[in-house]
Amino acid sequence: MLEKEDTSIEAKLKELGLVLPEALVLPPGVKLPFAMVRVLGKRALISGHGPQNPDGTLAGPFGKVGVEVTVEEAYHAARLTTLGILGSLKRELGSLEQVRNWVKAFGMVNCLPDFQQQPAVINGFSDLILALYGPERGCHARSAVGMAALPFNIPVEIEAEVELV
Repeated sequence: MLEKEDTSIEAKLKELGLVLPEALVLPPGVKLPFAMVRVLGKRALISGHGPQNPDGTLAGPFGKVGVEVTVEEAYHAARLTTLGILGSLKRELGSLEQVRNWVKAFGMVNCLPDFQQQPAVINGFSDLILALYGPERGCHARSAVGMAALPFNIPVEIEAEVELV
């Protein structure tokens, strides 16, 4: 008898060699008086996340994309941000299988006014979500915009919304 292949999101993460980070470790003196994930009925609203290391600390490089941070480094930062989002969802929902569909993502890039590659940076998020959830569940509406600054000088911040099972 053939064993059924594990196609769960966590199995796919493992297959890709990716790990979900621990909960966000804030810099000393910083307080965030809000939920990282807010569940309302069949929706989960995900607060803005930045790139995280596996231990939950903020991941570098830090700075403006196109100046101190390359587009490729920022794309990777968007992937790390995605892992942080998935980690928060797992802690809140108990399982990443509770996500029926990705609905919307809002990607912010720390950059100068003349930088125009925000979509290429935030593709780091979209590409990973589509790889994990597939073209149906992973399909999402999205914005990718430039910001004059982001908290803690992170290069990328992403917020999202998902539909739950």
